[in-house]
Amino acid sequence: MASAAVAGPGDQDADNASGPDASYDIPDQYENLDELAATGGGRDGDNLDTIRRGGEAQPPTASASKAQAETRASSLATQLYTLSYLVFFSIFGTLARIGLAHLTTYPGAPTIFPTLWANVGGSFIMGFLVQDRKLFRQEWGTPIYHELLQRARAKTGDEETAERSSIDLAAAKKAHLATKKTIPLYIGLATGFCGSFTSFSTFIRDVFLALSNDMVSPDLHGLAPSHRNGGYSFMALLAIIIETVGLSLSAYIAGLHLGSALEPYTPSISFRFTRNVLDRLFVLLGWGCWIGAVVMAIVPPHKNWRGTAVFAIVFAPLGCLGRFYLSLYLNGKRPSFPLGTFAANVLGTVILGMAWDIAHSTSTGGVLGCQLLQGVEDGFCGCLTTISTWVSELTSLRRKSSYIYGTVSVLVSTALMIIIMGSLRWTQGFAPMQCHP
Repeated sequence: MASAAVAGPGDQDADNASGPDASYDIPDQYENLDELAATGGGRDGDNLDTIRRGGEAQPPTASASKAQAETRASSLATQLYTLSYLVFFSIFGTLARIGLAHLTTYPGAPTIFPTLWANVGGSFIMGFLVQDRKLFRQEWGTPIYHELLQRARAKTGDEETAERSSIDLAAAKKAHLATKKTIPLYIGLATGFCGSFTSFSTFIRDVFLALSNDMVSPDLHGLAPSHRNGGYSFMALLAIIIETVGLSLSAYIAGLHLGSALEPYTPSISFRFTRNVLDRLFVLLGWGCWIGAVVMAIVPPHKNWRGTAVFAIVFAPLGCLGRFYLSLYLNGKRPSFPLGTFAANVLGTVILGMAWDIAHSTSTGGVLGCQLLQGVEDGFCGCLTTISTWVSELTSLRRKSSYIYGTVSVLVSTALMIIIMGSLRWTQGFAPMQCHP
């Protein structure tokens, strides 16, 4: 189990596991979630390649494994809690992304692709969550990392003792980071909210719209932009890529720094409260909100917000869960190239391109068909693809692997989007959308 792979300080693991606050029983594949395996962006220590290949992880003792197996929560309950958090936070992240896009679309806006704000914000939050060691300080009920930190700071003496304390503290940090992956609430925040708040497919769509000169500024009030030559369009394409990737990476690193700076002041979430209250509450909230969204999409009145938001949150959990399972089963296949995230981003980009073409063709199925397609784009594709996980992987992989992975992701997705959207744009042209009655 992934939870069993956490290296603890000697025999203390067995003692902790045998207490009333035992760890969650997490499936082995959870270690393939790169939001949870991120190393904090350091180039000198362990990176994502090393972690996936086994790194320096130590196998648990037989007594520790037996004690954990006897007391940990059931795997079925843990998976239910995890999926419930993912459903809820995918809905919340989608609404936050749509709302922020509307807030940042106004005449004179310095950027005319508003999803940039969500991508930067989600990457920033992801960086904070990866670096933070206080929110989930209690871990499985016993704050092992916090106790080791206090012990290491209290140690004084010769150089050898100081060096040993530094090594112990570094190992404790790695162990705490690994432990967080066993907590459903953390998975919900990192994979669910940050992954759904950001959108790789929308980023690639904006890249194509910049290339084809179809990105409409709010200052034009819906009018088509003036004609420009291909050189300017290529510069616009580069601008979208440079701004999105550069600012998202910078925001992720800033989040890491903030997590370190606020460590002395960040409150901790009680393990018992999380286990006994939040986990069970979010089972009701997650599935209840999803069912409520479906009912709102079916039952009149069919106002404009149905096409803008309701259909999006109906499809959002499907995209988030799809990305979650792709990461579980594919990210571990090739340590230097996260196949799960790559597949999710490319697949979501392809689906968004096809939905865009259908919505902008002459036969869209009327208002309802247009609203459904808009929901697929903003909800399913927006949550299936992610920028926050992508930039987390870029900072965690070895430098060569990072450049290869990032470049291939952008080039393949852009090429497919040019084929899909370009086949309509440069033949029949994009027809106006009819999503409102």
